[in-house]
Amino acid sequence: MDPDLDSEDIAYAGVLGQRDLLRAGRLTSVQLVELCLARIARLDSHLRAFRTVLTDTARGEAAAADAARATGQDLPLLGIPVAVKDSVAIAGTAAMQGTGSPEPAATHDAELVRRLRAAGAVVIGTTNLPELALWPFTESATWGITRNPWSPGHTSGGSSGGSATAVAAGMVAAATASDGGGSIRIPAACTHLVGLKPERGRVPLGPDASPVDHWYGMSVAGVLTRDVADQAYVLAVLAGMALEVREPGTLTVAWSTRGAVPTRVAPAVRGALQGILTVLWGLGHRVVEADPDLSGVQASFLARYGAGAAQDLARLADPSRTEPRTRAVGSVGRRISPWMLARAQAAGDRAAARLTVLPGGADVLVTPVLPSPPERVGAHTGLRTLATAGRRAAFTVAWNVTGQPAISVPAGLTADGLPLAVQLVGRPGQEQLLLGLAAQIERLTGFPSRRPRMV
Repeated sequence: MDPDLDSEDIAYAGVLGQRDLLRAGRLTSVQLVELCLARIARLDSHLRAFRTVLTDTARGEAAAADAARATGQDLPLLGIPVAVKDSVAIAGTAAMQGTGSPEPAATHDAELVRRLRAAGAVVIGTTNLPELALWPFTESATWGITRNPWSPGHTSGGSSGGSATAVAAGMVAAATASDGGGSIRIPAACTHLVGLKPERGRVPLGPDASPVDHWYGMSVAGVLTRDVADQAYVLAVLAGMALEVREPGTLTVAWSTRGAVPTRVAPAVRGALQGILTVLWGLGHRVVEADPDLSGVQASFLARYGAGAAQDLARLADPSRTEPRTRAVGSVGRRISPWMLARAQAAGDRAAARLTVLPGGADVLVTPVLPSPPERVGAHTGLRTLATAGRRAAFTVAWNVTGQPAISVPAGLTADGLPLAVQLVGRPGQEQLLLGLAAQIERLTGFPSRRPRMV
């Protein structure tokens, strides 16, 4: 390794920064993996981002990547360590989905993992989530509490909280995530990361490239990164499509604090939103206040969420090895009849058709991601979680119902140093536009330069 390199700077160099160091010969993949393993060993006993660390296989994959590079081979992610959410199949590893159920080891990689490996990535481990990805925090009876690197007394959000903690703490430069009601965007918002929920069907969720109708069309897969360029780069690998970060031109930007349910927005969140709107106005974009028509969205979400959870619970090897609140959601979901589901999906289809045109005729809608800064760990316990957790996703669920893309972008810190964020929502197929606008915000605010202080 180049003696001029600082290990902390390498850890936070991001995917593209690490790629460039590897290509320049200043660092080997074996050295990079050892650096990541050392950070995991030092930090993760407290932060609990990882359920499994695949030490031996990661070392073997890193050595193979270095050998491939020595022969002149190059791939987009050759030799770069990444983490995978523990709801995704990795050959030889059980995807526990946050539960205590004795799930069998997968016989082969899910398509998402296959694409990562085909691009040369080193899979270093699997990251924690709440049971069945149900909650906007990452805590479970079996695997414990995943903590926020910015403030360990606070949550990293959920359900992709383990992936968010791993990236925010510099254990890996990127980690996979999934989003059925905000589970990419909420953890990104809690940990000062970039998280794009792509349009429905962009990234394969299942064992192969065929569409998977998880949670009745609401769930999508994506990635968490520290900056916009990395987000576009890794998402392009996962989606099998070109994604460039381009200047978006002059846009009409609508903003709103209307959620799918009535929700009080904390002053710090409102201030962060106004700060980003000021940035956008200064860039020459036309900024208008306009509320989306979210009628029918919450009912559509809840029916599909409950029925989807019931399906996931039934698929476990031992559904009894879950928390009472998980089984309660499943019990509610089993009571949702096919007629009720059809009605919920029809309401979602109407909302999707209506919100194809964003309010005010806008190109992009800007909202909060969360109604308040990251919560303390343990804020939601027992069966009352069913009543209290939903408001955390008031600004995110609509876009799972409609299927259109939305991205969480860092928007500063509270006076206490907790991350804040805004959500940019686009029309169908407009991921590239969202990335371009997010890159403008990044350029003017410099958010990737901030790192959590950890010992």
